[in-house]
Amino acid sequence: MAKTGGLGDNLYIAGYNASGDIQQLGSIGGGPALLNMTGIDKSAYERQGGLRSGQIEFTAFHNHVAAGTGTHEILAALPRTDVILTYCRGTTLGDPAASLVAKQVNYDGTRGDDGMLTFAVSAQSNGYGIEWGRQLTAGLRTDTAATNGTSIDTAASASFGGQAYLHVTAFTGTDVTIKIQDSADNSSFADVTSFAFTQVTAAPTSERIALGNTATIRRYVRAITTTTGGFSSVTFSVNLIKNEIAGVSF
Repeated sequence: MAKTGGLGDNLYIAGYNASGDIQQLGSIGGGPALLNMTGIDKSAYERQGGLRSGQIEFTAFHNHVAAGTGTHEILAALPRTDVILTYCRGTTLGDPAASLVAKQVNYDGTRGDDGMLTFAVSAQSNGYGIEWGRQLTAGLRTDTAATNGTSIDTAASASFGGQAYLHVTAFTGTDVTIKIQDSADNSSFADVTSFAFTQVTAAPTSERIALGNTATIRRYVRAITTTTGGFSSVTFSVNLIKNEIAGVSF
């Protein structure tokens, strides 16, 4: 894999595209806590993995929009409920992305001597650790009718389940359902059972869905849109985490 920089990235927060108002990302990380299990017969530490965690920390510019849809309005609300965030490392189909169900714990402003006003934000995992996956959309994708998206190649089939994250930033119409399909040969696709997001009737919105840890996801995977009542435009992002090993907790 080639080395890359961090230009051209995106950050979505609860169905809102905050990318243009983010100065920098300070931390995207997590993993299992290290439990010290060292017996007295050992000559070095013996550790096992404990609870998984994660965090996404970033600095935002102050963007106030009177209509209530600016980055300031989104972050200043400091919701007590969970917030879903997705960081996209690039916006090409199949690029890596990190998603997190989190509590936004702060919104701390700093005014520099030069007049620059920025805010520090920390989002700490709640219920699940940080999850790195691959984008099934090239950043944000806009469909104007029911569409079968382009697939990505995940190299092989796996039977360890998976998770997926959705952000819908804009929607016009009656309804749209976003599903994940898979294929063994990149030709004949079928819905992955229980891998459809809740029907969308308004935006912004976001959601995390998960399969059981023995569910099979075949080699080629794509995101599609379907509708019963029709829509004229939907803009959305999907991050797929395909578990490659057994024992992942949900």
